[in-house]
Amino acid sequence: MTHVMVKGSNIPLDASGIRAVLRWSPAPTAPDVDASVLLLGADGRVRSDADFVFYNAPRHPSGLARHLPKQRVSDGFTDTVEVDLAALDPGVDRVVVAASCDGGPFRLVPDLVLALFDAAGPQHAAPLVTFDVVPDTGQESALICGELYRKDAGWKFRALGQGYATGLVGLATEYGIAVDDGDSEEPAQGATAAAGPTAAMPGPAPTGGYTAAAGPAVSAPEPPGAYGYPLPAPYPSHVPAQPAYGYPQPVAATIPPPPPQQPVVHQQPQQAYPAYGYPQPVATNALPPDGHFTLPPQGPQFQSA
Repeated sequence: MTHVMVKGSNIPLDASGIRAVLRWSPAPTAPDVDASVLLLGADGRVRSDADFVFYNAPRHPSGLARHLPKQRVSDGFTDTVEVDLAALDPGVDRVVVAASCDGGPFRLVPDLVLALFDAAGPQHAAPLVTFDVVPDTGQESALICGELYRKDAGWKFRALGQGYATGLVGLATEYGIAVDDGDSEEPAQGATAAAGPTAAMPGPAPTGGYTAAAGPAVSAPEPPGAYGYPLPAPYPSHVPAQPAYGYPQPVAATIPPPPPQQPVVHQQPQQAYPAYGYPQPVATNALPPDGHFTLPPQGPQFQSA
């Protein structure tokens, strides 16, 4: 006879071994579901990491807890774990039956059911217990479907359906599993001290054309000024003034090239007019047509009557 469980209920089990089967219906957005078991001591924690049996560690070292291959059935998918309750070490006080999903929360998994079978019974026998696993919020990615616990000389099952939003890692760490997910980049304790002091990052190159390879930066020397007075700092449009007579000439860093010469244009000579009060120039071609030069009469006494 199959007992249909509700959340929080419990029932004694009359079986030496249990096969726990998770079944769910297919859906386009349904994530993949995995079953697992944790063997817990009296303190509610695993005795070692080997007490966590799941798809990456499918067999307990004792061989008494196993994860079986996932199967496709007519109405969906199944994932199965088996535990030999009667042969377990007395140090195992509880066995947690859990489920985790990858690719989304459990609200996307339709018709999730846990069924417990007698592992020693016929292959097609009816389950001893069925429990419709309904998450509390739907955001869980790991669920404690139920737990098997010792009671007097036998075992009982309690239906739970409690979950974690942190997935299989959160479930495992809750029960004392040391999980190495490979994402941590924290250095080991003391690694920084062993490596010595941190090297300084290179900064911007110093200005002024001087490179400080080591030690403090070296400033460019100031050019000498006139009689001990420093020259003013040049600026982009600065034109250095000529020093007074007798002062030392500053050494120019660069001498600008002379401006390009304007092309010479030959023009007709123009007559120059002398300034006022200066004698007039004598023309060289003032001879009469016959080529003879005659002085003009000088004064009125040379005038004829």
